[in-house]
Amino acid sequence: MATFVDQVTLYLRAGEGGNGCVSVKREKFKPLAGPDGGDGGNGGSITFFADPQETTLLSYHHKPHRSSDKGGFGMGDWRNGYTGQPLDLPVPVGTVVRDADGVELADLSEPGMRYVAAEGGQGGLGNASLANTKRKAPGFALLGTPGEELQVQLELKIVADVAFVGYPSAGKSSLIAAMSAAKPKIADYPFTTLHPNLGVVQAAQYRYTVADVPGLIEGASEGKGLGLDFLRHVERCSALLHVLDCGTLDPGRDPISDLDVILEELRSYPVPEGQTPLLERPQLIALNKIDLPDGRELADFVRPELEERGYRVFEISTVSHEGLKELSFALGELIERDREAKLAELAIKPRIVLRPRPVDEKDFEIRVEGGTHGNTYRILGEKPQRWVAQTDFANDEAIGYLADRLNKIGVEDALFKAGAVAGSAVIIGPGSQGIVFDWEPTLTSAAELTVSPRGTDSRLEENARTTTRERREGYYERMDGKAAARAELEREREGGVWKVDE
Repeated sequence: MATFVDQVTLYLRAGEGGNGCVSVKREKFKPLAGPDGGDGGNGGSITFFADPQETTLLSYHHKPHRSSDKGGFGMGDWRNGYTGQPLDLPVPVGTVVRDADGVELADLSEPGMRYVAAEGGQGGLGNASLANTKRKAPGFALLGTPGEELQVQLELKIVADVAFVGYPSAGKSSLIAAMSAAKPKIADYPFTTLHPNLGVVQAAQYRYTVADVPGLIEGASEGKGLGLDFLRHVERCSALLHVLDCGTLDPGRDPISDLDVILEELRSYPVPEGQTPLLERPQLIALNKIDLPDGRELADFVRPELEERGYRVFEISTVSHEGLKELSFALGELIERDREAKLAELAIKPRIVLRPRPVDEKDFEIRVEGGTHGNTYRILGEKPQRWVAQTDFANDEAIGYLADRLNKIGVEDALFKAGAVAGSAVIIGPGSQGIVFDWEPTLTSAAELTVSPRGTDSRLEENARTTTRERREGYYERMDGKAAARAELEREREGGVWKVDE
């Protein structure tokens, strides 16, 4: 059974907003006292926050589908619906949030950082909120919009000050157990450590965290031996401690060759943009297992060559704890200098400039797409798509209100410019989720100038009023018909079919 998970895919669905209410206030002696329908409540959002108490993504591995509460419906007597309860998901510090395509959305690298991954749906307005001086009693309300539904990938990258790197069975787990209160699994076979272990070291005034990274082998930067899964936990560390095995019995291996292999793998691993390459970070070397007779002799033999390369070398034993005090103080001094350097960088960090949205930026765009019966015009934009989701298409007045809203942001003029004519197919929304309309330009006249019963819109009704030309043609047809009837009667009289009584 898995006890540590550092990669997981989550399926999020934020709560949808509640529908607005259509209601008319009725009291004694006031049968129609005006609209009183309340607004629907907003749906709950889903938020990730970095929690220092979390160490693994295991809970999301077992339960990958998460959803927040819906918003409540509006009710009469101006009662608004309740707001859906948001869902806060704790993740370990160092978690990276990516979308389904692998694009990074957020890096929760500090405790308390929050990221809203899925926004809750917006509650619909009730008819009381839609009323104005010209539309005094709306017979419709807006529907709540659905909440965001998406797939995200969580990846944990351990945040520690020092990372212990080295070959399998080099003694990294024993070292972290000897220096801190961590209790990793320790055994005498390779790849005992299958996930990073964190520990806190207190050396006099120095306090820092260390991470025991699972063993690396040649080809780790290319994925061999799960190397990529292990190397990503080194990205966040400020310094590296190379733990070299001076008691190995494997033929062809020695501390120098082990170090060269590990350095090549660290050099080949690409770090994210803006981060310091792994080999440019401070590095120390610990020659482990000097409690063995051959181990101390080998450590004394390779130490001069390592120091010639510029490394600071410590001979240690995790069994007898020899050399651990000096090593812990040296790591503390190294981390303290790194923290001071980072604080200096933060002091001169450039100010973040917030740029407002351009005034002339359009709320929508129109794409002309081909079709079997002429061009199709697709309207894309946050506002039009949200307005369509809020419209009750079973209510004619709500459809007329949608047409008015689209006209006010210039959709009517843009369709004319794009070449649309009456009867053209217009789609609002992307892909197959879009709503298809047969465009009628006459629907965009101001609804406030029309007088219709609640819940109806006269612009959607068939206009049976005849024009002046039609009335003139009808009059001439009636006059011609009367003349033809008189002529027929005269012919019958002259033929003796009937006669006038004297």
